[in-house]
Amino acid sequence: MSGRTPLDGMFAARILAFAETPAGQALPPDAEAHVDALLDALERGQVRAAERNTAGAWQAVAWVKRGILLGFRVGRIVEMSIGGHHGEPRFAFFDKHTFPPQQLSLDSGVRVVPGGASVRRGAYLAPGVVCMPPSYVNVGAWVGSGTMVDSHALVGSCAQIGERVHLSAAAQIGGVLEPVNAAPVVIEDDVLVGGNCGVYEGTVVRTGAVLAAGVVLTRGTPVYDLVHERVYRGSPDAPLEIPANAVVVPGARRVTSGWGAEQGLSLQTPLIVKYRDERTDLATTLEGWLR
Repeated sequence: MSGRTPLDGMFAARILAFAETPAGQALPPDAEAHVDALLDALERGQVRAAERNTAGAWQAVAWVKRGILLGFRVGRIVEMSIGGHHGEPRFAFFDKHTFPPQQLSLDSGVRVVPGGASVRRGAYLAPGVVCMPPSYVNVGAWVGSGTMVDSHALVGSCAQIGERVHLSAAAQIGGVLEPVNAAPVVIEDDVLVGGNCGVYEGTVVRTGAVLAAGVVLTRGTPVYDLVHERVYRGSPDAPLEIPANAVVVPGARRVTSGWGAEQGLSLQTPLIVKYRDERTDLATTLEGWLR
């Protein structure tokens, strides 16, 4: 954290005051220092863009998100290109100077495998995280210890990923910066997110759940629980939540009326086919249901 700008009790209030500066009006000269201190604190895991309250509900930390957005307003576009020396290929990059790629070190305890993985400034990666190439972790994200971010996986801005999670190849975890009160996607501890899954629009996947390859979850996606014979849905006021230890596979349901029914069409519908327990062999469970 920047020594110039301590993260004291008034820090959040100052961030909010800077963010309220009218468009077109110059920001106070210390706004950038506060953004820098916030990004440092995010990288240390000292603050988070979303937190779980005592009732177990996840809520956005609005002042943190406002501070990240302030970083884009403060930032100026600079060249961040690499290579191009002594005959090397040049890779051209241009972005706001406040959000360069994060400079991880061996002391961070994070394993970044060569080949193109990138972690943006302001993201937290706990010791023991593994990033396979190519993958990307965006600003404000929080990734817990022991988690694997596999090839072509995306951790979106402010997404919250727990410990010992496996984000399989090409998994897409959506992010959200605006509106500032909207909670981002949350993947709790010990979750398996299969290849080519997409989790978006503030969906919460509770501890120990399994998303089989190809499952797509959004706020508007109905999820049918074959075990408890109920349907889980999001609403304008609450995200879709996948229960703890649920095993979710891709499914379909028939269109029952109109032209769609006449054509024999179906809609994509994730299905909860069972719940994990200590005796469940994950690979066998999925293989049996997906055959």
